Amino acid sequence: SWKARPRENCGRLMEAQIKDANKSVYCALYDLDLKGLISALAGRSNEIDVKLVMDDANSNSLIKGNNVKFDDEKQLMHNKFCVIDNKIVITGSFNPTNNDNYNNNNNMIILHSAALSKNYNEEFSELWNGKFGGGDKTKKPVIYINNNKIENYFCPEDNCADKAISQLQGAGSSIYFMTFAFTKEEIADALLSKNNLDIRGIFDAGQSSGKYSQYKRLKEFGMDVKKDSNRHKLHHKVFIIDNQTVITGSFNPTQSGDEKNDENMLIIHDREIASYYLSEFDSLWH
Repeated sequence: SWKARPRENCGRLMEAQIKDANKSVYCALYDLDLKGLISALAGRSNEIDVKLVMDDANSNSLIKGNNVKFDDEKQLMHNKFCVIDNKIVITGSFNPTNNDNYNNNNNMIILHSAALSKNYNEEFSELWNGKFGGGDKTKKPVIYINNNKIENYFCPEDNCADKAISQLQGAGSSIYFMTFAFTKEEIADALLSKNNLDIRGIFDAGQSSGKYSQYKRLKEFGMDVKKDSNRHKLHHKVFIIDNQTVITGSFNPTQSGDEKNDENMLIIHDREIASYYLSEFDSLWH
């Protein structure tokens, strides 16, 4: 399953999954202010095992109790994922906030896989136990769903930038990307090394004017990049390679995203899923 905001109501879809849970809901969310989702988590916590980890900067009076924990101030707990009943993973760029749900461009993917859920549960356990900004490498980063390969990484321990660069360097025909914050020079270098391919990129307009943004550099090298036209934010963190591989998750291609913050990344090798992300890219490009 795959959804892209603001065309769909991601918050309502996430809420429905939580309400349908039978045993457990474990969420690591950078930010949360959707009242319906907060109510769903609170209500289910009386019936099943519900745990929530959030970034300390986004605590509010509606989110409290023994089943809620916050990170320390040394980094961002930037994940946006939930694991439901040890068999469903919800992730992407979407924070369950009013802004992300109704204004910003985001993506959310719902994957049914016990193996993938195990990876996310292990990461969640580290966060719940106060291990932020690092941890054990993902034990089984490669899994298959319906015979399609998916790679799953958590950063900084799994070196997300290196994983993205490897995929970009392997591109044979095209790379399209939609990025909120893009400051990592090495990832821009990987794009420039493939400048003979069909490469197009959309940057969040606000972030693209930042001192370390790679927007100006890529444009000066002749790359076909543009700023988004949403007066709010383009919040995607997506690369689409050869119309068949998608990189998505919470990871912004930045130094902090790679080396400091708690992040998750999926590399999905599936032409059908890629087609949905291409549709989102095309809608924002024109």
